[in-house]
Amino acid sequence: MNSIMLPGPLRRCKRIYPVILFFVSIVIIILYRLNQLNKNAQIHPKHIYRSNNQEEYVDKNGIRVVVGHYVGNPIHKIPNATYDMINTNNFDPRPGAGKNGNPVVIEPKDLLKMQQYFQINRFNLLASDRIPLNRSLPDFRRKKCTTLFEDYPSYPKTSIIVVFHNEAWSTLLRTVWSVINRSPPELLEEIILVDDASEREFLRKPLEDYISTLPVPTKILRSKTRIGLIKARLKGALVAKGPVLTFLDAHCECTTGWLEALLSVIKSDRTAVVCPVIDIINDDSFAYVKSFELHWGAFNWNLQFRWYTLGGRELKQRKVDATQPFNTPTMAGGLFAIDRQYFFEMGAYDDGMNIWGGENLEMSFRIWQCGGKVQIAPCSRVGHLFRKSSPYSFPGGINKTLFSNLARVALVWMDEWAKFYFKFNEPAGKIKEEQNVTSRLELRKKHQCKGFEWYLDNVWPQHFFPKDDRFFGRIRNLGENKCLIKPQKKVVSNQPMGIAKLETCLGDDLTLEMFVMTPDGFVMTDDSICLDAPEKVVLGPSKVRIMACSGYNRQKWIYDAETQEILHLTNRKCLDISDSATFTDGLVTTNCTGRRTQKWALERVAWK
Repeated sequence: MNSIMLPGPLRRCKRIYPVILFFVSIVIIILYRLNQLNKNAQIHPKHIYRSNNQEEYVDKNGIRVVVGHYVGNPIHKIPNATYDMINTNNFDPRPGAGKNGNPVVIEPKDLLKMQQYFQINRFNLLASDRIPLNRSLPDFRRKKCTTLFEDYPSYPKTSIIVVFHNEAWSTLLRTVWSVINRSPPELLEEIILVDDASEREFLRKPLEDYISTLPVPTKILRSKTRIGLIKARLKGALVAKGPVLTFLDAHCECTTGWLEALLSVIKSDRTAVVCPVIDIINDDSFAYVKSFELHWGAFNWNLQFRWYTLGGRELKQRKVDATQPFNTPTMAGGLFAIDRQYFFEMGAYDDGMNIWGGENLEMSFRIWQCGGKVQIAPCSRVGHLFRKSSPYSFPGGINKTLFSNLARVALVWMDEWAKFYFKFNEPAGKIKEEQNVTSRLELRKKHQCKGFEWYLDNVWPQHFFPKDDRFFGRIRNLGENKCLIKPQKKVVSNQPMGIAKLETCLGDDLTLEMFVMTPDGFVMTDDSICLDAPEKVVLGPSKVRIMACSGYNRQKWIYDAETQEILHLTNRKCLDISDSATFTDGLVTTNCTGRRTQKWALERVAWK
């Protein structure tokens, strides 16, 4: 039978059809793979740049403070971190990296990768992951420190408590190994890691498996929901077995002798809360940098913790023996040791506080006002990773966390200075009525704690807060009808510094133009900065600066209410305005002539 011949076009379609089917299949496969790659490269919702959603606030000094998690960098167009980047442990130690606290240098070919990984924890994760967990560190202690603690076997044992939330593997475990390697084993009761609802997979079973191999008993407590630093620390303290609790942040590195110096203080005085000198781990290079020892902790008018220059009897004490513990008005809060029984006797943490912020001030006020002391042990040094911004969120928003916490501090411990705080801090003032502090007030009454004025007079006499014995308000020049203002731009060690200048008086009660003048003659303002002029008498005018308060005579002034002149104590010249027409050269001291620009009005402002 003859076969039926298909028309020419149909025969060609029959030959082409398999080819078309092949290419369609290839396209489908490519589209599928692209879709999978797109899913893998999705941006983690916490790391999408959302300019309107960044949690931040502008403080009274006009400084924008970021308090939420980091959400990207739109300026440099850095690709955002992916799910895989965030949830993968890329710890890859290189021999000698970061040895003796030296910086880690990233090769140019890895700079883009470094910038991507930087977004996750807000430090150079790529550098951290190249440093071994047991890297060597310099010993910055004074030589005498090495001979002071030979009786350490008699010291009380301690439980080390470390709270972490989505911490990097390398920083968390370098903290743990620095404790193990540089602490006498007989002083370590245990290490307690408290996981505050971390989301990283490598912080689950891989971490549990790893810590089971450590030479010091180590356990993990987990919170299924985010409870914050304060409640997480309480969670660890409640199960701790050691007679001393030592709290560390999850990105620290302890140096030789750190623990003995802390525990020796508590052995001598169970009411002492003792902190190490906090050195700096650079967030870019992970270099271990020695910090300046002549600082102590205090706070500004916004109740923000600050390091200020050490002064008064503590400075004199250090000149006699720089190895002995010295008092500090407040502690930074991240690193300290405390007798466990005393911790709970004195009210532990205020469990009405949320997440973190203000708990260090609350504990400092409470310990000092209720009979204890807060000290820094200079023979104990611990490095802490300081970041320029925070990777953490404030669940519930800033008003429900930081300002609520600070409102509680003021309401319980600051007496009439609480009115001062709320007067100049509107966000906290708005929510103060929501705070139930009855139990904390009862605690204060139970321990017969002293008042806040006692604290200012006896613990921190160099303070710059208003009191009835000193002027507080505006300092107005009568010649130009302008007011002295706090400098805003140049900042050194958190303290604005520069030439003293005048600006148009604002009229409202703003801290920008508020000053105190103490009975000793210091003209001070927020953040412990003072009016400063040369002591030597020179021909012509001398520039007046506003800078960190030192306690020296060059910062002492006399106000003559009759002549309305502000006279420098030592050079005996009058505070005056520069002859410059634009006043760009600021204030000067000149020979007193009685001219109008040398006359000043001290306008009191009610603060309570």
